[in-house]
Amino acid sequence: MLWRSVETADTLRQRAANMAEHEAAGMPPLLHFESEQIADGRDLQPPCNYRLLRVTRCGTDALERHVRKGAAPVMVVDPRAGHGPGIGGFKRDSEVGMALLEGHPVYFVVFDPEPVEGQTLGAVIRSLASFIDIVALRHRGRRPIVYGNCQGGWALALALSHCHHRAGLAVLNGSPLSYWAGERGVNPMRLLGGFTGGVWPAHWVSDLGGGTFDGAWLVQNFEGLRPEGIFHKYDTLFAQPDVERDRFLEFERWWNGFYFLGREEILAIARDLFVGNLLEDGKVVVDEHCRADLKSIHTPMVIFCSFGDNITPPNQALAWLPAVYPSTESLVDAGQRIVYLTHREVGHLGIFVSANVARREHRAILHHAQTIERLAPGLYEMVLEAPPSPEASPAARFEARRIEDLTFEPAPAGFDSVRAMSEALERLYAQWVSPVIQAAVSPGVARLLRPLHPMRASRMAWSERAIPVLAWMPWAAAALGRFGAPDASREQNPWYRLERAGAEGVGEALAAWRIQRDLWAEALFTQTYATWSSPSVSSNKEPR
Repeated sequence: MLWRSVETADTLRQRAANMAEHEAAGMPPLLHFESEQIADGRDLQPPCNYRLLRVTRCGTDALERHVRKGAAPVMVVDPRAGHGPGIGGFKRDSEVGMALLEGHPVYFVVFDPEPVEGQTLGAVIRSLASFIDIVALRHRGRRPIVYGNCQGGWALALALSHCHHRAGLAVLNGSPLSYWAGERGVNPMRLLGGFTGGVWPAHWVSDLGGGTFDGAWLVQNFEGLRPEGIFHKYDTLFAQPDVERDRFLEFERWWNGFYFLGREEILAIARDLFVGNLLEDGKVVVDEHCRADLKSIHTPMVIFCSFGDNITPPNQALAWLPAVYPSTESLVDAGQRIVYLTHREVGHLGIFVSANVARREHRAILHHAQTIERLAPGLYEMVLEAPPSPEASPAARFEARRIEDLTFEPAPAGFDSVRAMSEALERLYAQWVSPVIQAAVSPGVARLLRPLHPMRASRMAWSERAIPVLAWMPWAAAALGRFGAPDASREQNPWYRLERAGAEGVGEALAAWRIQRDLWAEALFTQTYATWSSPSVSSNKEPR
């Protein structure tokens, strides 16, 4: 146990060092692949902090050799939800890697840590639409396959519905488009606006940030969703530090790279999407010229979601379909083809980072892209079959479904009341409080306050600067290793087994507490807001 404690402490020390090094370097994208810049959103009008890269090389694996002349280009857009870009391509077996393996030239959309001053959601959407056009022009008009992860997915949906832009195929991975949908007691994040007062806290945090919203707050919300997962992350490291160290550090380098959003941008996201749920009704104003209308998307779509995802469950990924298309016939009349693919258990991050998911689901989507584009208008479920060999892409069949089969049970009433309350409180805050805070907190003061955020402080507390003795941890671990302290056969030790049983019990207790917390949150939300409004639409049924 002494050696494992020292190794764990040294791993946390190294995480803090990696975090400081990454921040000092300007937090560049964490891509496993070499690339070159093609376009910069700062040069567009209106400007934003997004950039378009072309993947040129895949290290020693040389996956770029698989690229076929004339193959449709793939453009991957990572989520801007607190972290930096890279999750779609920070290892070989990833979305980028599978696209190269399937022979596609690959482009990757990244964004800088700081937004452009005054950056709006409309500027981001217009830049993504411009990038789609730029990629098509580079390939003789061949429209790209656009691949969006979480926020990147709904941002692409907005771009494709913005003044009728087109792509060859749009793949939305874990992307919410129905923000009030969810399963009772399972998806508590959708209730957050009711407990915080709606949009004004995001405005307040942005004012305290000198006009920028710190993404560390979003990451903190994600960690709070499943506390047993956070416990197991550290407990697994402590149990097997020799096995888990490299994997832990690789993931944490991305997980702890906190990026920023502009005040106007985060307010539009919270107001129009997550609290307002205006996208289904076509009421999201992208800019002065266009509104986002999901029914105007004529690009074939693939929706990949998982029943193990408590951030973007299938409810939030699919419930917009019957809201936008009342019947299968209306979907067919619109000439649209929509394919959905579900996973039974993988979590939200696993949709993007799991090597197994990359080799199976993502490779299959890309391998069968042309088949999807040629489907007759309608709704289909993509069912994967076993591949003919471990190196091959999985076979797939496309089973016709009906919009009417996507039945969604009513969610707790009250979301419209939360929207009304949010609008009222935001008006009061913007008029009476925001000007005072903006006058008191300059951008310079805001930068000085950043290290005090709990997500940063808890990581940097393990740095050598905070605890000088940690500088000796590598030497202590090596010394203990020479004396046989690692104990490779510790799994046979009864004390180790007792420790593991206790840790498993703690994890189960945290999971039980989380389940009760979420059920109480649902009940409290219903009791607080149900009498003020009519039911909204949601789901807890598996689409079939």
